Amino acid sequence: MALSTAAPWLNFYGNMPKSIDYPSKTMYQMVADMGKKYPANIAYEFLGKQTDYATFLRRIDLTARAFLAMGIHAGDRVTICMPNTPQAVDSFYALNRIGAIPNMIHPLSAPKEIAFYLNISHSKAILTLDQFFYKIEQILPELKDSCRIIVAKVRDELPGVKKMLFPITKTARAIQKLPRTGYIGWGDFLEAGRRYKGEMPSASGDPNACAAILYSGGTTGTTKGIMLSNMNFNALGLQTAGASGYSLKELAGKKMLSVMPIFHGFGLGIGIHTALIIGATCILLPQFNVKIYAETLKKKKPNIIPGVPTLFEALLRTNELDGVDLSFLIGIFSGGDSLSVELKRKVDTFLKEHNAKVQIREGYGTTECVTASCLTPIDYARPGSIGVPFPDTFYKIVKPGTMEELPANADGEICISGPTVMLGYMDNPEETANTLRRHPEGRIWLHTGDLGYMDQDGFVYFRQRIKRMIVTSGYNVYPSQLENIIDGHEKVLISCVIGVKDSYRVQRVRAYVVPMPGIEPTEELKQELLAYCSKHIAKYAMPREIEFRTELPKTLVGKVAYRVLEEEANSQLEHDA
Repeated sequence: MALSTAAPWLNFYGNMPKSIDYPSKTMYQMVADMGKKYPANIAYEFLGKQTDYATFLRRIDLTARAFLAMGIHAGDRVTICMPNTPQAVDSFYALNRIGAIPNMIHPLSAPKEIAFYLNISHSKAILTLDQFFYKIEQILPELKDSCRIIVAKVRDELPGVKKMLFPITKTARAIQKLPRTGYIGWGDFLEAGRRYKGEMPSASGDPNACAAILYSGGTTGTTKGIMLSNMNFNALGLQTAGASGYSLKELAGKKMLSVMPIFHGFGLGIGIHTALIIGATCILLPQFNVKIYAETLKKKKPNIIPGVPTLFEALLRTNELDGVDLSFLIGIFSGGDSLSVELKRKVDTFLKEHNAKVQIREGYGTTECVTASCLTPIDYARPGSIGVPFPDTFYKIVKPGTMEELPANADGEICISGPTVMLGYMDNPEETANTLRRHPEGRIWLHTGDLGYMDQDGFVYFRQRIKRMIVTSGYNVYPSQLENIIDGHEKVLISCVIGVKDSYRVQRVRAYVVPMPGIEPTEELKQELLAYCSKHIAKYAMPREIEFRTELPKTLVGKVAYRVLEEEANSQLEHDA
């Protein structure tokens, strides 16, 4: 029997539910249920200011009325170009409340990118911070549709003393002075909502309708809008809660440190929506700064931390947590990028040394299924494995470019089927058809474009993106495997391996290495690492070059930006030629 049909991973669920009853509700309805059940619980905290669920629901309703007053209705798209702030969270659920669709983008996007996102989504309005208004202002002539601009300020959501001090901070001084016209300020926007006399639509909606648009390079590397439904987000939240090892009642009132950004599937789906549909608290951080992050850990004692591997790598480098007791943690989840075996070992050691009773659990997924769809079981991990599929989620490994399922331990393309799989790519039926395919047994499968395999027990192992594979002298080399090995050296903090064009081998292997704090990047260290690699890596896959860096480039969501290193290396080759 095929592994995808036998589902052997169910044998390792422990107390995790094998299936979940998903309510036929919108995202707003799920949050509203928690507001009625736990009105006094804190929904979110932002830089010291707390908002309980009862107040949160009132804020959502007012924001929804403000959007209606602006002329936004069911089916309309509104871009949210914000960091993790109360206005962003309120607006996300307010739009869902009236059946409109939030279009989530990075506030640090370049002006041309913002124009692209607004045009491709046909957004009728955009919400952004005052410090980013200049970007929107300059691309208005490039917009195909009329688009209203709503401008919010961080200062407006700060508690009293911080609000008084905010104008003299470095951040505030960097904000350009806003013009008098061309936008509506957040306060005026809400005031229009208070004056709105029209009828508020019922909170009912289609659970299977598009509820949000997120962006990803997909399987081909070109930017596409991913249409995700209410059911996609709600299923993810309930699956994540079920996989946590705790009951919904136990999770209510717990605190999640929500630093992963709201425009990212991991940040929005886990860091915010999952927390809010279980009655927990989101501690909102508008940006990642290791010192502020560490201080928040010490002061707020969050119970659950979702993050990308580079976030945990940064925590290992700081001395801000020396001697801090982390026994308050009940769950630490890594996603968004591959967590090397060695980085997991280092983080687990760090946690144990700081009295945490948990180990880091690695998840895997794609934005095409919101975020995680596979997770390491609680208190049990197989080295190198990204865990087992979530409840009601099925994994299949197929021969790349086909629907042919492969046997256990054979490398192929990872395919996913389940309630979190996207509706499709926005206005891109061809790419949707390439990615969502109905297999002979009748189930729709998401073809991820990622390489991996599944063992006989249903544990999944991620190799890497199919397009990232290095071909050298006719051999296939997997950079993530080499990074695991290099990261295992006691003097290495983190590494990134790329393929560089080579006239003889087609590609040769180059490793970029960040040494551990206090270790000098010398020629002796380079030779030591090469000697180490020669004992663990086949000759054809050996790095031909090692280059030391103080840090590796990161994407906007904190992943190691290997493409930046590839472009840099190959541009240098062309220049030298």
